[in-house]
Amino acid sequence: MPDPTQPTGIVRTVCGDRPAAEFSAVMVHEHLLYDIVPPGQRADEAGTEIGLGNRWQIDYLSNRTAANARQTDRGIAAEELAAFVADGGDLIVDQSVGGLARDAEGLAAASRASGCAVVAAAGTYTAAYLDAKTRAASAEALTARFVEEITVGLDGTTIRAGLIGEIGCSWPLEDCERRALVAAARAAQATGSGISVHPGRDPRAPFEIVEILAAEGADLGRVAICHMDRTYPEGAGADGHGPLALARLGVMVEWDFFGVETSHYWMDPEVELPTDRGRLRAIRALIDAGLRSRILVSHDICTRTRTLRWGGHGYGHFLRNVVPMMRRLGFTAEDVAHLVRLNPLGLLAMPRVATIPETAR
Repeated sequence: MPDPTQPTGIVRTVCGDRPAAEFSAVMVHEHLLYDIVPPGQRADEAGTEIGLGNRWQIDYLSNRTAANARQTDRGIAAEELAAFVADGGDLIVDQSVGGLARDAEGLAAASRASGCAVVAAAGTYTAAYLDAKTRAASAEALTARFVEEITVGLDGTTIRAGLIGEIGCSWPLEDCERRALVAAARAAQATGSGISVHPGRDPRAPFEIVEILAAEGADLGRVAICHMDRTYPEGAGADGHGPLALARLGVMVEWDFFGVETSHYWMDPEVELPTDRGRLRAIRALIDAGLRSRILVSHDICTRTRTLRWGGHGYGHFLRNVVPMMRRLGFTAEDVAHLVRLNPLGLLAMPRVATIPETAR
């Protein structure tokens, strides 16, 4: 019988395909090279200087300083990856899709320099970040684009994506975002890749997304719904609502704000965010409900002030600080293994090697 502790299939990294079983500690939702400056807000070209005198305030209201949401230095990405390796990590997924200044060649360079494997992402972000041509693209055109990004290469390179998403969704859904979800489901079936979705902030948004993906035949067991922290800050929720109900539909639910311990969500001051311990309480509720294999964790670092270079917690925070907390709180070694290894690899591992379709040859 297959060993359940040894994932099967391959992970498509920016430096080539590798057996999933090689990896031991994965952060499945991060950003290494990105420009997530909100549309209509302009980051000054020189970049805002972040120092001891302003770092805390910039981080507390992270969306108020445009340049904080921009990190395009490949050398810094390599340094941050090396620190993650020192904390015991060996694989990071950069979910910077189309619209977020995706840099496949930069990811490959940072991966080689640091010795840490990196997965790049196919797909598109929310409508506000997309150019007019992408917003107008049909579901068929987007499907072909996503398949090409996984099987041929990203943005004119031969560096291939290993995950679809985070597919960006607003609330209510824009038409182009709905088409992107349809395309993601179809491309996943064509390539064997997993899907990650950034839902709108309304608690109803994730359920609508699951309906759309299911109607298109997506394998819900390899669909991640991100940002449980800000969509359901109250915790696991009851039947019919929240992460518990979502996980029971078969999707993976992701707490990806680990390391963020402010009193409110920076994009909406009316939303109270959980602390890391609060996130673990919600996760414990799902484990107790028999849904351990449906849980994902990460940091979703997308601002400078959350990286080590600018005084933040870095990509290794979960391994360095949260795992010891889990042990103190009575989580088992098997719980930890599911969160940092088995579950993310279940999302990423392609059951077959995705190759260039005959129609694209």
